[in-house]
Amino acid sequence: MRENAMRQFLKGAVICLALLSAAPAVAADAETRGRELAQRVYDRPDGADMTVAGSMILTEAGRTPRVRELVTYRLDAGDGEVRSLIRFLAPADIRETGLLTVDRAGDATDQWVYLPALDRSRRIPAARKGGRFVASDLFYEDLQDRRTDQDVHRWLGREELSGVQAEVLESVPSDASNSVYGKRLSWVHPQILIPLRVDYFRPGGGEPFKRLTVQRVEQIQGYWTVMESTMEDLETGHQTRMTLERVTYDRDLPQELFSVQALEDTAREAPFRP
Repeated sequence: MRENAMRQFLKGAVICLALLSAAPAVAADAETRGRELAQRVYDRPDGADMTVAGSMILTEAGRTPRVRELVTYRLDAGDGEVRSLIRFLAPADIRETGLLTVDRAGDATDQWVYLPALDRSRRIPAARKGGRFVASDLFYEDLQDRRTDQDVHRWLGREELSGVQAEVLESVPSDASNSVYGKRLSWVHPQILIPLRVDYFRPGGGEPFKRLTVQRVEQIQGYWTVMESTMEDLETGHQTRMTLERVTYDRDLPQELFSVQALEDTAREAPFRP
């Protein structure tokens, strides 16, 4: 009897040791898979440049939805640099307002906002990356190009979302100072590599306070494109819905379009509108 008990004890100890020794390997595998998935999402083909005409609709309880028309341009400038320019076309109170973002190789990002009432642009300081862009639910950081190595990624498994077995990816800033978020959870479509949902957490927060949900994707010129999405403030219920109406890739947009001069002078930008 005593020998049988000892045998069971030793068997249990061996199993526990095996599990403990396997834990670091499992964690390392989750990080490896997470990093690889994040890189594949980042490397997803999206053209040398992109031009979009669309709308931004702001909704909140008790208020009439506010509809804004805009155009957006994006350029892969080479050497790890990505540039984008947003210009609002309507309504009158926001017309010609624009945002220029230049994401350089590494972690450096420069942003300028143009305010037609002041007839000048001003640079957005890094400390304001958590500021709301034109009173929407998009932070200035959300409009930047975030590179894979700016976060530590971990694969959390698969979860069904809208009929898709999505890959769940956790992304935590590698340097807390380079993001206003404590972490992001993304539900990635395994074939087209588009996050169908992203939950945003404050540093130290246990529950998400913002959520991005993708409602519609289409393949345009061979590139999978998010055509409708909503960013929601989960605490207030305020929502920003983005709808793309016309999308064109690979127009050979010039780098001069993505400059402070073009941001401040609509005559330089207007000829490229779709």
